[in-house]
Amino acid sequence: MPQGWIQTADLCRYFRRGKSEVRALDGVSLALPRGEFVGIVGSSGSGKSTLLAIMAGLDTPTSGTVEIEGRTLSSMTRRELSAYRAQKVGMVFQSFNLIAHYTALQNVEMALFFNGVPHRDRRRLATAVLEKLGLADRLTHRPADLSGGEQQRVAVARAIVKKPEILFADEPTGNLDHDNADQIAGLLTELNREGLTVIMVTHNLDMARAHAHRIIRMNYGRLVDTPDAGRETQ
Repeated sequence: MPQGWIQTADLCRYFRRGKSEVRALDGVSLALPRGEFVGIVGSSGSGKSTLLAIMAGLDTPTSGTVEIEGRTLSSMTRRELSAYRAQKVGMVFQSFNLIAHYTALQNVEMALFFNGVPHRDRRRLATAVLEKLGLADRLTHRPADLSGGEQQRVAVARAIVKKPEILFADEPTGNLDHDNADQIAGLLTELNREGLTVIMVTHNLDMARAHAHRIIRMNYGRLVDTPDAGRETQ
């Protein structure tokens, strides 16, 4: 397997469901270079979100390894793994996961609070990234007062304000209408062009083809052969 900035080797994640064993991941090996925009596609239950969570350090595999810059996540101490998640990784979810009683600005500031950034700097950095994403007039709005597309842009702002090296996006357009979904996918493309590595899970193959450099397809916890040449990978 070629070397990558992020690598998984024979990655497995099994769950017990009653008397049955569910193989959410079943021997997944990948090599992902820095700066790539990767689309991971598959139907519900294919294992794509589990793969994303393990690469982001939010879950641990049953067996196999994840390496970042040559170091396995399993070899990191709790403090080092927390630093990996806090500093290198940005996360965007389908359900936005915004704090309902916080304003857009406060939601973005929270990402910097846990990194020990002083309040004045948190306010300045959060304001700047929201303005960059076209939300200058929404800083004091709470999530309930924002459209779905605006809420997802706030979530993206929260993920990138700490200047991560990798953005993991788990179905970031799943709760959006077509136009807002296109806007968010386009925003991820712009961020990738600025140097951010983007790994996006989606069930929308057409969207992945339109925006990702490479497409990885999954089914029942495994990588599957793809009929398309060039942009897709096995």
